[in-house]
This record gives sequence, structure tokens and C-alpha cells, in this order.
Amino acid sequence: MGHVALLGYGRFGHALGGLLSEAGIHYLALDPSAEIPPEHRAGSVPGLVIGADFVVVAVPVPHMLAALREVRPHLNPSQLVMDVGSVKVKPTEALAEVLGRDIPWVGSHPLFGPLSLARAERPLRVVLCPNPIHPEAARRARALYERIGCEIIEQTPEGHDQVMAHTHALTFFVAKGMIDAGAGMEVPFAPQSFQAFSRTIETVRSDAGHLFAAIQSENPYAKEARRHLVEALTRIDRELEAPQPEGAAAKLSIPDLGSRSPQLKETRDRIDELDRELVELLERRVHLARRAAKAKAELGQPVLDPTREAELLQTRRQWASELELDPDGVDEIFRTIMRVSRRAQRE
Repeated sequence: MGHVALLGYGRFGHALGGLLSEAGIHYLALDPSAEIPPEHRAGSVPGLVIGADFVVVAVPVPHMLAALREVRPHLNPSQLVMDVGSVKVKPTEALAEVLGRDIPWVGSHPLFGPLSLARAERPLRVVLCPNPIHPEAARRARALYERIGCEIIEQTPEGHDQVMAHTHALTFFVAKGMIDAGAGMEVPFAPQSFQAFSRTIETVRSDAGHLFAAIQSENPYAKEARRHLVEALTRIDRELEAPQPEGAAAKLSIPDLGSRSPQLKETRDRIDELDRELVELLERRVHLARRAAKAKAELGQPVLDPTREAELLQTRRQWASELELDPDGVDEIFRTIMRVSRRAQRE
């Protein structure tokens, strides 16, 4: 394997370099404003890119288009280019514009950073945004990320940014507001409910504004998400200020998130469809179990067959591993299914 080229060696580029080194993957980095260890320092764009299997563009999103144009003359079709930005619509548009069909590319967003690595938080998750122009690019990127210990989630750029607008961007927005309002962690008697906020505030403070600005201004869905949040907070504030009947207390109502996210609703509908199919398959399995019970009765055999059940569970665990599912979880599901089958056989 050739080296990994890191164009940009800021806080995340440095952190990614550490993960690559731990996995035994050689990397070179180029960043005129960062200190790079001599063994990993490239002296020029050609020196960085030529011979690399992967070129990771780890620059701020507003600088990505210019960075891609700078490296483009030195790329060849055997290489894979990917970004690591916290938003995906604009970076993938830049990748498509500069690299198009000539150079394989894929958008990615590691959902971790230097602070989470320092805390040894696991699992390390990465969102990949496959594109139909280069269908193999996502597979190659997945292999690299998995080699450094990451789990992969595939999503469209639009779907990614919609989710991030209502999670990442809003979380940082609230945390920034709390910082500006004087909230902090230096409180000796802060309740447990504040601890999650305090960690987010710490992240926003340590970020020095760079990530905050990117996820707010570069995500095309962030503005609308902020507007909905501000309207909701204003409405709650008005309700709290409104006169209440004596003895009455304000109620906390939790809206159905599916009504606010078409993508979530579509996903839930699909899950319902699959669950219906699973229930129908269970009904078929129970029918077969009853046929098996009849055959056992004719042979004078008991319903419970420990050897058969052990072999069945082992096989299902193997199937789960082959499909990258949790074998213990699948084992638990099939133990429940077998209990249902035994009950049906006895009936």
C-alpha cells in the first residue's frame, strides 16, 4: 500500500495522522501553517500527492474548492480523493466539479475529533457519502477507515446535512448561546442533567470557533433548523410567562420527530414494512415448527432437541458474523424465536 496524503494538518489532520500511524499506515502531510513531524512532512503538493493511494483533503470547507484545484494536476485515476468536512453537500459538489469522472472521489465525515480521541471514546464512526459516478470509491474508503478502527454509516450528502443541521449544528448553537450567556462548568454543585451540556460547551470552547462557523454557515439546512429552534424556545418562554391557573404546572410535551423530518418518517415507514414481513416470516416458521412437532411425535421424540438447537444457534451466529451483525444479539433473538417455536410445538 502506498502512503496516505493529508492535505491540511490542523487539529483533525493531526488526529487522523495519529490513527494512521497506530494502524501502521504511512502518511505524508502538507500544511504551511502547521508543525509536521519531519518523517511525515511533504515539501510540496507534488511531493505530497504523487505515489499516494489516498488523498485526504483536510482543509476548512470554504477552502476546499481551491485546495482541490491545486492538487488536481498531480492526481491520477488510480488514486482516491476524499474530504473530511463536517458538512457534505458543498464538499461533494466541489469534488464533483473538480474531479468529476476522471478521478475517484467520495465524501466522508468522521464523527469524532481530537477531543473525543483524547477521551478514548468509542466507537469511532464515519459517515460515507457514496456517489454513482465512482461506485468503488466508497468501498475503498470504507476499507481504509475500518483499518484504523472506525465504523461506517452510509448516507447521501443531503441526508447527512439534514441530520447534522438538527443535531450537530443545533447542539453547537445552543452551547454557544450558553457560553455567551455566562454558563460554564466551574460550578461545584451543577446537577447531573448539566453534564452533557458541559461537555459540549468544553468542545465548543476548545474548537476556537472554526468548526462552529463551518457547521453553521456551510450547512445549507442549518439556518432553517436554527430558526425552528429559536421559534420553539420563544414559544416555550411565552408559555412559561403566561399566567397559570392556581396549582397548575407547565407541561412538557414531546413532539413526534417524524413529523419534522421526512427522511426519518420514510425510514420509520420502511422499518414498519420490514417488521411486518418479519412477523409474517415468524408465522411461517411457527407453522413449520408444528409440522416438525408432528413428525417428532410419530418418532416418539421429545419436543426439545438440545443438540439441534445448539447447532442452529451456532449457524445463526456464523451468519450474523458474515453479515457484520452482532452475533450475541442475533443469538438472543433466535433463542426467543425457539422458545416461541417450542411453545407452538407443545400446543
